[in-house]
Parts: sequence; structure tokens; C-alpha cells
Amino acid sequence: MLYLYHKEAAKPQLTLLGDEHRYIFKVRRHKVDDTLYLRNLEDGLLHRYTVTYLDKRSVILELQESTTHDIKAKNNLHIGWCIIDPKSVEKVLPTLNEMGVDKITFFYCKRSQKSFKLDFKRLEKILLNSSQQSGRSEMMILEKAEDLTSFLEDNPNAKMLNFSESNFIGTTKVETIVIGCEGGFHEEEVALFDAENIVGFDTPLVLKSESAVCGVAGKILL
Repeated sequence: MLYLYHKEAAKPQLTLLGDEHRYIFKVRRHKVDDTLYLRNLEDGLLHRYTVTYLDKRSVILELQESTTHDIKAKNNLHIGWCIIDPKSVEKVLPTLNEMGVDKITFFYCKRSQKSFKLDFKRLEKILLNSSQQSGRSEMMILEKAEDLTSFLEDNPNAKMLNFSESNFIGTTKVETIVIGCEGGFHEEEVALFDAENIVGFDTPLVLKSESAVCGVAGKILL
């Protein structure tokens, strides 16, 4: 873990209790005078603290220094993702976060199962843990749109990941892309995009939605 997330990081003094204390005391086995790095994932700063007090219930940290240290992908990527099984989303979300995806906007497509409901608080917790492990300095943004049409109103330059014989991911500039659910896009949804804004993979294999999302992120960001 490259740093510890704390929403109040930047304050001159912090007291850690509960899970945060347990992590410092039992997992990392820190002791007095050890150095810890914290982020609040809002100010872009890395805060260096020293452990000044530690017992079986609490840890007190004193701020020593705050420095600018941005860690993020070189390119920007916003994914519009048709809602799939939340378990599949949760499985690949840390990977997408580590690759540097800026934002994911979820919405129901015509072939999405409307019974699938995303727990955004749970997803944000997954992102926090992933960011601490990868060193990412800014939180990925998670949003929800009503449908594909609404998404395109806010993102008119978005590409669609679908089947294409010549326009492939990696050979064209992509900053915003829409990725379908199991079963792909409905004909009415495909018709919302001009042919030049539909991109695909140079492969005969059919990918699951979560595999396609990771493939796109890898091609564009790494």
C-alpha cells in the first residue's frame, strides 16, 4: 500500500481509530516515530505524517510535510458502460482504476437486465482500496445516466465499441467510449452513431463486456 486514505488528511494532527488503527497497529505493525503517507484524494497532495503516539486503541499522527505528487495516466478515458451484473463490475473495477480510467458512467441499455442494481457506496470503497494500492492520486469518478441517448447528449463525441472491419481500438484517438452489455447493442442504439465513430478490436473472438472494458482501457491508457 503506497499511502493511506483519510478524508481529513492535511490536518496538523490526526487520530486514527477502528479499522484505520487496526491497519497501522496490527497489519503494518508501525511504531512511534515511523513515517506514514496519507491522501484525501481531493487536494492532489501527498501528506507525510509521523506516528507520535500509539496504543491498542488509537494512533496519533503529526503532519510533517505536504507535497504535490500527481500519479495518473498520461491519457484521459471516460467509459460509458451499459449496466451488467454488479459482481462482474466489482471484479474488474480495481483493474480499471489501476490503469487510470478517469470516469465511468453507467446506464441501462436496451439489452441490460433491469434487475441489476449497482451499489455506488460499495464501488467507491473498492476504488479507495485500489487507489491506496496503486498510488493513484485522484479518485475515479462514478456517475449514472438515464440511458444511451442521455449519455450522448452530454458526450456527443463518444465512440461506440462494436464490430468494425477497419476502425480499430489503438489506431484512432478515443477519449470517450460506450461499451455494451451481454448481447451487445440493439440496432436502434447502433444507429445513433456514425460509422466512423464505431470502433472494434482486430480479433475474431467475442469478448464479454467486462473483458472488452479492460481491453479498451489497456489499449488506450497503457
